[in-house]
Amino acid sequence: MAGFPELRLRRLRRMPALRGLVRETRLSAEQFVAPLFVRLGRGLREPIGSLPGVSRLSPDEAVAEAQRLHADGVGAVILFGIPDRKDEDGTEAWNEAGALQEAVRRLKRDVPDLAVMTDVCLDEYTSHGHCGIVKGGDVDNDATLPLLARTALSHAKAGADVVAPSDMMDGRVAAIRRELDRSGFGHVALLAYAAKAASAYYGPFREAADSAPKFGDRRSYQMDGANRREAMREIALDVEEGADAVMVKPALAYLDIIRDARERFDLPIAAYNVSGEYAMVKAAAQNGWIDERRIVLETLTSIVRAGADFILTYHAGDAARWLKEGG
Repeated sequence: MAGFPELRLRRLRRMPALRGLVRETRLSAEQFVAPLFVRLGRGLREPIGSLPGVSRLSPDEAVAEAQRLHADGVGAVILFGIPDRKDEDGTEAWNEAGALQEAVRRLKRDVPDLAVMTDVCLDEYTSHGHCGIVKGGDVDNDATLPLLARTALSHAKAGADVVAPSDMMDGRVAAIRRELDRSGFGHVALLAYAAKAASAYYGPFREAADSAPKFGDRRSYQMDGANRREAMREIALDVEEGADAVMVKPALAYLDIIRDARERFDLPIAAYNVSGEYAMVKAAAQNGWIDERRIVLETLTSIVRAGADFILTYHAGDAARWLKEGG
């Protein structure tokens, strides 16, 4: 192959139109899923200190927020419920009158073209903050599965388009799929948090959802972030159990896992640009150290370039507007 001076790669970089023609990775608002935290009430918007620009919302405010997002081209939201009451078993998780379930019903009524996803986990609902039933000081995997399935079914009954188990219990994808299918919700898709690491990047989320463990940590069920091959085993198991799409979480420190998954699996792959990643960008931007708009769009592009089909991100609204304005 000829080299310089015959070959000059700068020829196709010299103007925006040429750069656009040869751009290999394209970012669209349709690829964004905006996380929304919902709690019971009316007219509530409670700012979250560690997540500037993000608030806990009552169902009516969640609808208003979703309408704005949808108008800017965002195609989906994912809901996280915050209960008024917690107990050892997380029973509010499947309460059909709960904040998440009510928000789903309103969203499907008022923004019917928006895809509504729901997070399926017990940590926001348990008094101990763990993702399942605790027995003898540890999370009992098999005792947790029926409760996760019951929670997912309550979301499907409310109208969820996609349920997304984030607990990392073994076998939960199959348990949820069976429950949905035998209850007449075979059309509801299942997005598995398949390769979810026990990460330090989740700190702001735990403030937002009041879900920090009251003892110990989640390393006995969330993945060791050092294990690249194990991540592929986790994804393969969720695919075998019936996942329609799989997720890698977090995104930025795990771009190699996203790339490995893209090369090995042919189903849709999501990545979660998590709260800590968002908070670091916001903090640096507020101090004037970075260009927030350029950093955010570069970050999201890198996640898609690594192989993600869609991204859960707190930047969804801003990024969608910036793309509409020309990137």
